[in-house]
Amino acid sequence: MKQYDVVALGELLIDFTENGRSAQGNLIMEANPGGAPCNVLAMLNRLGRKTAFIGKIGNDMFGDSLEATLREVGIDTCGLKRDEKVNTTLAFVHTKADGDREFSFYRNPGADMMLEESDLEEDLLKNCKIFHYGSLSMTHEVCRRATKKAIAMAEENGAVLSFDPNLREALWSDLEEARQQIEYGIRHCQILKVSDNEIQWLTGEEDFDKAVEKIRERFAVPMILLSMGKAGSRAYMGDCRVEQPAFLQTGTIETTGAGDTFCACILHHVLEYGWRAYEKDEMSRMLRFANAAASIITTRKGALRVMPHRDEIENLCDRG
Repeated sequence: MKQYDVVALGELLIDFTENGRSAQGNLIMEANPGGAPCNVLAMLNRLGRKTAFIGKIGNDMFGDSLEATLREVGIDTCGLKRDEKVNTTLAFVHTKADGDREFSFYRNPGADMMLEESDLEEDLLKNCKIFHYGSLSMTHEVCRRATKKAIAMAEENGAVLSFDPNLREALWSDLEEARQQIEYGIRHCQILKVSDNEIQWLTGEEDFDKAVEKIRERFAVPMILLSMGKAGSRAYMGDCRVEQPAFLQTGTIETTGAGDTFCACILHHVLEYGWRAYEKDEMSRMLRFANAAASIITTRKGALRVMPHRDEIENLCDRG
């Protein structure tokens, strides 16, 4: 039996998000713990799963805060390393009127980029049912080597591999390099979670079905999950194509963590019912639950600390 349900590798950082203005009229920024892989793990922990994280933070006040947060939400930190020379990565998030976001990263370098092959805790990679990763740990050579070694080890030990490109164009010096590394990630995964703008960028196709078909022509990905924001989501598996609408909330304030929450709920379904070919009705229920969870997180500041509980998600599914 594998000890961990899901192990994730990647960035752990501070998201500074706008939170009003001071009496002097200055913008107030709130330091929220963030990073897509740990957002996924936090939601999985909320659903009762056992998780662990592999990544690197600085030996600074932000690193201390992030490590404490992971422990608070129940994510195993034995794979979390410290860099004595490079500070914890920071991101400043501007929220637009529609809840979408713009990012400014302080990562030149950031500690998450410094994860080395020797930092990997091999027991984590040998003892997980699902291994989840993204592309931000492949932007630079040092962390890229570590990521690819982790992928290989997880594969060798029979894990299901889950990949979310989570493209942040500003973090790549060359978008052609980004394409190559994202294609590497797709080539090795069984579950691909991709957003609408990412799949259009990756394939050059505006039509989502054609874009998915292009990916399938090149890569044997058994399950492709497409998040489309306010338009809902789709799942493609075998001959099945399923679409579910979004749960639109009047209280939406930002979309941070929505895609990660969605992805975590899909992985939870795989753990609950086993990795296999799913029927259309089952995929519809899976998407509906994931859409509901993603909707709830858009009504909260940040993500990692405030993931919804199962009963909240099920109540929204019942009402919707």
